[in-house]
Amino acid sequence: MGTIVNGHQEQAWNGYEGRHWAAHQARYDAVNSGFNELLLAAVRPGDRVLDIGCGNGQLTRLAARRSGTGHAVGVDFSTPMLDRARASAADEGVDNVDFVRGDAQVHPFPAAGFDVALSRFGVMFFADPVAAFANVRRALRPGGRLTFVCLDDVRRGDLGGVLASLAAHLPPGTDGTAAGEPLSFADPDVVRGVLADAGFVEVACAPRPALGRWGRDAADAAAFLAGWGPVQHQLAPLDAAVGERVQAALVEAMRPYEGSDGVHLQGAAWLVTARCPD
Repeated sequence: MGTIVNGHQEQAWNGYEGRHWAAHQARYDAVNSGFNELLLAAVRPGDRVLDIGCGNGQLTRLAARRSGTGHAVGVDFSTPMLDRARASAADEGVDNVDFVRGDAQVHPFPAAGFDVALSRFGVMFFADPVAAFANVRRALRPGGRLTFVCLDDVRRGDLGGVLASLAAHLPPGTDGTAAGEPLSFADPDVVRGVLADAGFVEVACAPRPALGRWGRDAADAAAFLAGWGPVQHQLAPLDAAVGERVQAALVEAMRPYEGSDGVHLQGAAWLVTARCPD
């Protein structure tokens, strides 16, 4: 693999965060798969596809299938998640796919080696987003396409209300909008500025909500969310009694979204499209 410059994220995604995502592969895919078709619409037969921050690789494998005679490469620096991605590709018989451990901000991708770059919530964590997207642009052929989804302000989706129920139990955290944080691209003006500075043209941002399944029932969904990295990070230094109160608050917050087929929350995201100059 190439040089890692985003050491904080590399540590997180090879530590608790990455292990949790790998151990709960199907759960995270159920939360996020409502955005898949929005992204796969950019893939054409024969395309060479780059999936940025591919994680457990569901989108990469789907893109490989959609490309047919083409090929898909997923890049991530989480060893636990890449192990799951490779195992899943083997289990599913998807052989036109590769998974690479690397930091997309600096990874030496082949110049003009891809027709389209995708990402499902994998681009918000760059230490230097302009440098990262400039590197992705160099990896795309002239006229190549970029399509990704990034988190909108969580208060515009159901998760915001659920997380608000924790305010009385947890210490204040950051608002998540700094570079390298989950909401760093929640403002479309920031996205447009970053992509323009990185050399992309025809940048467009559109709000795209989608439903995600968080669990079988309120208790199951609450237990899963309590283990999610951002929540667990705040819980870790606190005593067990706080954790119990948080768990109870999450169960109650999830109840309005409980149905016969599980707990579904509407996620708030931006669908971003752009193009490399010809």
